[in-house]
Amino acid sequence: MLKLINRYGVVDAQGTDGWITYTGDASAIPVGAKVLLPLTEFREFAGTWQKHVGTHGALGVLLTPADDPSLIAGELGKLALIAIDFPAFTDGRGYSTATLLRERYRYIGELRAVGDIQRDQLFLLSRAGFTTFALRDDQKVDAALAAFNDFSSYYQHAADRFVNPDVLPLAA
Repeated sequence: MLKLINRYGVVDAQGTDGWITYTGDASAIPVGAKVLLPLTEFREFAGTWQKHVGTHGALGVLLTPADDPSLIAGELGKLALIAIDFPAFTDGRGYSTATLLRERYRYIGELRAVGDIQRDQLFLLSRAGFTTFALRDDQKVDAALAAFNDFSSYYQHAADRFVNPDVLPLAA
């Protein structure tokens, strides 16, 4: 089971934070839910989904490494969450996607790293602008949280300067 953390602690021990990932069965998504859609589904049916979630739900997009973030640049104001998948820890394209979303497109919402993310990547993922991280069940929360303190200073500007810590999901 996944655990959802941010740099301050556990956000959701269940790992979903109330989000339901669309897997092809729209009837399984209750009205008013928080729905995480693949990019193709969002682009084709965003208006329909917006009506489905209404004012009490929310829309999010799940991007794969091959997805172009410019395709949602004009829709960022409608998104409460963008999750970026890391299918393998050696695939670093998600870092570039996150940086583009923060720096070029000025996305200010929640940016979640999902998939095969490792403890050693967490500090740099946060510097790229990620705000939440879905840990696998085999990963230890304490070790993951310690990763955010691996470095006490840095020399370069990074996309995390566009993250407002006041709007991060609260740690439990």
